[in-house]
Amino acid sequence: MSTTVPPVLPISTTTVAAAGSIESQSQPPIATPAFRAFINHITDTVRNGLSQRRPWAELADRSAFAKPESFSDATVRVRKNYSYFRVNYLAVVASIVAVSLFTHPFSLVVLLGLLAAWLFLYLFRPSDQPLVIFGRTFSDTQTLLGLVALSVFVVFLTSVGSVLISALMVGVAVVLVHGAIRVPEDLFLDDQDTSASTGFLSFLNGAASNVAAATAPAMAAARG
Repeated sequence: MSTTVPPVLPISTTTVAAAGSIESQSQPPIATPAFRAFINHITDTVRNGLSQRRPWAELADRSAFAKPESFSDATVRVRKNYSYFRVNYLAVVASIVAVSLFTHPFSLVVLLGLLAAWLFLYLFRPSDQPLVIFGRTFSDTQTLLGLVALSVFVVFLTSVGSVLISALMVGVAVVLVHGAIRVPEDLFLDDQDTSASTGFLSFLNGAASNVAAATAPAMAAARG
């Protein structure tokens, strides 16, 4: 008695691969590796920057406060104290801006919404997933121009801009006053690295450059 062998059906992994691809593309932007890498690099940059701060007790040492003898003396003090306390000063300005935003919840919510729009609608949105709003599809160029226009409107045509500018002016004023009345000491002036960049902008530019360089591959993968 002969037995009939059932035919062997071919097994294809195309459907499985396609399903896996669709699943990976359907991930929300916040769960993508590019976004996690971006957050990790931001956290590492902030942590490394704060590790370079000077002791807060040294910053607030009242025995080192004295009235400058002249405007040129105050200018020299501010320059030297910038060089030594630049991370502390940046933390002070950031804290003042944060307090100002928390006391103005509307401005805080608007800024967070603007940041989320940039991250999820442009930076970390896969290029093969066009932006669709109310049934209309927007290209990357249209999305970028729209976000730029929205940023200009939020910063310059709402109360958000005035809140930020006021907080920054208060923070800079506090830093300038402290830098002018804080007498530089030869001990810490000799201790500082003369090759290091000075000022807030150089510190921010260095941190921004490090983050941009570190996250560029991840962001390119998200866009590609």
